[in-house]
Amino acid sequence: MSSTGNGDDGRLKSTVENERPNILIVDDVPANLMILSEMIKDLGYTPRPVPSVKQAQEAVEKKMPNLILLDISMPDITGFDYCQMLKGDIRTRDIPVIFISALDSMEDKVRGFRLGAVDYIAKPFEKEEVSVRLSTHLKIYQMKRELESYNRRLHKMVNDQIRMVAEEQKNILRALANLVEAKGDESGSHLPMIGANSRLLALSLQLSPKFDKQITSSFVDEIGLAAQLHDLGFIAINDSVQFKEEPLTPEEWEELKTHAELGARHLEEIYKQSSKNDFMKMAIDIARFHHENWDGSGYPRGLSGEEIPLAARIVKIIDCYDVLNRARCYRPAFSLEESMEIMRRENGQQFDPDIMEVFEKVQKQFKCENNC
Repeated sequence: MSSTGNGDDGRLKSTVENERPNILIVDDVPANLMILSEMIKDLGYTPRPVPSVKQAQEAVEKKMPNLILLDISMPDITGFDYCQMLKGDIRTRDIPVIFISALDSMEDKVRGFRLGAVDYIAKPFEKEEVSVRLSTHLKIYQMKRELESYNRRLHKMVNDQIRMVAEEQKNILRALANLVEAKGDESGSHLPMIGANSRLLALSLQLSPKFDKQITSSFVDEIGLAAQLHDLGFIAINDSVQFKEEPLTPEEWEELKTHAELGARHLEEIYKQSSKNDFMKMAIDIARFHHENWDGSGYPRGLSGEEIPLAARIVKIIDCYDVLNRARCYRPAFSLEESMEIMRRENGQQFDPDIMEVFEKVQKQFKCENNC
């Protein structure tokens, strides 16, 4: 019974010792190491005495100290040089360093503080002074670490909350876009195809020297959903105009064209009242400018060339491709060959020629209604 008890006490004592702050003592004088080690033990801390910088570095690699007592006058590498090394290493730069030395000139102290030391203890050592200085700086170090840990947790919590809000916002917008699309797309495939194909084209453009700096990984991820909101403005267009089988009158055509500006304004209102993110800015650009033409003949602003946001130029090509391969209330679907021939005729007029060049190279990878 007593043997078992002693074993438990030993393990408990070992655990407690492991939790104590460990203090690395670097001094080439054995007597100083012995005196400071005894003082540190009496104060309830764990001393780790070493006689050289080389051994100090090995000790740090094995286990990070909570504080370092560092002699200034040592052979090979001085305390000043070692302190500079410690402060230049991201792993050790925050460990408090206290210089210990018989050199107590103001010049030495100032130099030590400039190198990043937190304090200075002069030889010969006074136990009360050592106790107060160690206790003070260990508490400061611990408080700093706790504050950093708290800030990391807070940062993660805030970021998680922002991501959750952004995802909820995307879900609402996705549902709204699907509601609008459901009026004219019984299959429900148009929006997913626009999103998937826009993402694939953006991914392909990353390999082009002309676009590789503009199209980042986040751009590729964002366009997959942002593209699906391109026709959100149709929510405000009369069904009698949107789904009219006969040719539109000039007035009806003007009303239909307003969907681009209306969709962008709806998204801008949501953007103002919610967390700001690049996804929403891209969605606004796509909604407003996906009917602009490369030659300036499009709407609503008559932009041309690279005045048109890149995301809108990408979605314009993908949207036209999908529409041509899909049956409409006023015509059957075009074949793949017919669709591509129509788009080639509009290259340089409606479409950005550089994007079209990449589009044609990867066109067979795109999804379409006719399973082309």
